[in-house]
Amino acid sequence: MAYRIAAHGLHRDTADLPVLDLGIQDAGAASPRVAMAARLSVGADLDDPSLTTVWTFRGAPHVIRRADVATMAAGLWPRSDADAIARLSGVGVVFKRAGIPGLTAFTAGAEAMRAVVDREKTRGEVSTEVTARLPAEYSYDCRTCQATHVYGSLFQLVGLAAGVGVHGQSRPTTLSPLPGRHRVPKQSAGAGPLISAYLRLHGPAGKAEAAAFLETTRSEAAAMWPDGLVEVTVDGRTAHLPEDSVAALRDAPDPRLVRLLPPFDPLLQSRDRDLLVPDARRRKQLWRPIGNPGAVLADGEIVGVWRTKATARKVTVTVTAFERLTKAVTAEIEAEAEHVARARGVGAAVVDFA
Repeated sequence: MAYRIAAHGLHRDTADLPVLDLGIQDAGAASPRVAMAARLSVGADLDDPSLTTVWTFRGAPHVIRRADVATMAAGLWPRSDADAIARLSGVGVVFKRAGIPGLTAFTAGAEAMRAVVDREKTRGEVSTEVTARLPAEYSYDCRTCQATHVYGSLFQLVGLAAGVGVHGQSRPTTLSPLPGRHRVPKQSAGAGPLISAYLRLHGPAGKAEAAAFLETTRSEAAAMWPDGLVEVTVDGRTAHLPEDSVAALRDAPDPRLVRLLPPFDPLLQSRDRDLLVPDARRRKQLWRPIGNPGAVLADGEIVGVWRTKATARKVTVTVTAFERLTKAVTAEIEAEAEHVARARGVGAAVVDFA
C-alpha cells in the first residue's frame, strides 16, 4: 500500500500525474478534478488543456493526455476475436451466436462511429446514426424508450478507436471528433505497455488482476504479457512488478497522509480489492452496484467512505468511518475537504462525521 500510494502521486511531491498513464475515470461530480486535487498542490492547474476525455478501459470515460490518444487506441484494440468477444462482456455472446467475429464487430462499430461523428453531436444522435449504419445484429430493441439501439458496450468500447471525445459535463452528453484524429486501427499494437503501467501503479499484481482491468481473459493477458518484469511474492501469491520499480517498492516512503479519494479514483481501480480493503463487509460499502462513495485514505489504509452534497456556496462532505478516527485524522480530513471544494469550484467545505 505504501508503494502504491507513492506510485499514484498521493504524497503531492510532484507536478506530474503518473496516473494519467492509464487515465482518471470520470464518475461525474467533477471526480477527475477531485482526484487531481488529491495529488497536486494548492494552486495547481486542474483544467490542463493538454488533457481530454475519451472512452477507454471497459468503455468508461477517462481523462488522459491528448498526446497519448493514438497510442492508447492502438494498445487497447483487441488482439484477437476472442479478446474482442471477452471485452464485449455479455454482449460478446450475442455476437458469437450471430456468427460475427469479435474483431469484425469492433471494426464495423468504430468505422461507423468515426463516419457519424464529423462534428459535435449529442450521444443520442450519434447512437441513432450508428445504429442505422450497422446490420440489425448489432442492435437491440430497448423497451424503456421504445427504440432500437446499437449495443451500448460496443458503442462505448469503439469510441477511442474512432477518435471521438466525450463531453460528459454537458447535458445531454455530447461527442465530437478529436483534433487530428487517428485512423481506426487495423490491428492491435499490443497492450503490453498498458499492462506494465497497471503493474507500476497497482503492483505487485498478477495476470488475473491485469486481465480483469483490461476486461479480457487471463490467457489473452498472458499473450500480451510484457517483458522487463520481476516476480514478487505477496502473502504467498506470485505477483509481478516492472524491474525498474523494485527499488521504489523496497524504499516506499511512509504513507502517513490523509486524502479524500473520489468514486472510481485511480487507486481504487486495483483489481485485488481484498488488499485495499480486507474486510468483505467494508468492501461492499465502497464498491457498490450503483452509486459508489469516495474513500477516506489515512496512514496507508482505507478507513471510511464519504459522500457530498453541494450548493453554489459550499460542499458538505459526510464521512462514515469504519472505526473511530483520531483527532489528528479528523483534522486532516477537514483540511482535505477544502481541496474537494476547490476542485468542485465551491468556496467552502463543511464536514459531517456520520
